[in-house]
Parts: sequence; structure tokens; C-alpha cells
Amino acid sequence: QVQLVESGGRLVQAGDSLRLSCAASGRTVSRPAMGWFRQAPGKEREFVAVSSWSGSRLMYADSVKGRFTISRDNAKNTVYLQMNSLKPEDTAVYYCAASTMLTTTHGAYDYWGQGTQVTVSS
Repeated sequence: QVQLVESGGRLVQAGDSLRLSCAASGRTVSRPAMGWFRQAPGKEREFVAVSSWSGSRLMYADSVKGRFTISRDNAKNTVYLQMNSLKPEDTAVYYCAASTMLTTTHGAYDYWGQGTQVTVSS
């Protein structure tokens, strides 16, 4: 089994920056794409960003493009989400996930972390 543990979520003010981390351990997926998703109260889980194994291919949701950056350090089995210019509408539980394919579809991800709460106050 693959274990994913997110960290870094907290309460911040609008305009602040925050970096989330996701550490993978256990039986790792071979060359996984790593994605970030988020879920706000009363809303469905939505795609945020995904990185290919090499980091050469990245995809972002339109709502975060230009503000969020996904990156990864495969030597540390860790993926990051740098979030800048945060807005109240970014408030959600953020999840990292691993997939064998580069995709924005949450159903294609096999492993999920427990999530970390990000709250952006106005």
C-alpha cells in the first residue's frame, strides 16, 4: 500500500502564500503522476494540479493557474503545492493523490492522503 501524508495547511489571510507538502511512503506506484485536489464544504472534490513523474508535464485548473505551482522531489518522495495570492475561495481541504496516468480525473487516482485544511480569511 502507498501512504500519502499531506502537511502545511493552516489559516492564512487573503493575499498570503502557503506551501503544502505530500510525502509518499510504503509500496510506491511505479513512476506515478502526483496530483492535488481540493474539496470545499458542500462542494464536490475538484482538480487543482498534477505533475508527471519527471515534472516536465504539469496541468492546472483554470482557477489556480498563475497562482499555484506544483513541484516534486522524487528523491524525497515528496510533492509540493506552492500557493500564492490566496483567495477566500481557495478555502478547502487539500488532498494529494497518486495515479499511474497523468490525468485531472479524480476517479483515476488510486491512492489518496487524508487531506490538510487550508482556510483563507478575507
